[in-house]
Amino acid sequence: MSSKLKIKKGDLVKVISGESKGDTGKVLSVNKVSNRALVEGVNKVKKHSKPNAKHPNGGIIEMEASIHVSNLMLVDGAGKASRTGRKLDEKTNKLVRFFKTTKEVVK
Repeated sequence: MSSKLKIKKGDLVKVISGESKGDTGKVLSVNKVSNRALVEGVNKVKKHSKPNAKHPNGGIIEMEASIHVSNLMLVDGAGKASRTGRKLDEKTNKLVRFFKTTKEVVK
């Protein structure tokens, strides 16, 4: 059973370690089983491809590879990487994510 992830599809994140350190991008997909996320423009790799319908000539294609969620941090409204927590919203009575530095709710 996998644990609760702090990162969701559509979040703006910053890479805090690894080869792509400092890069920011939008999360395209999250794999809960392997705790990895696919981030737009981050962790680019080159893949050799045979000709197919999408790429009729084949060749070397540059694409994003997944990155472990422990190397990612959410970006707050000010553009800084921030830790997140969860709290109960009084108005809607639901759990919401919030930035621990600014105390604002993650949208």
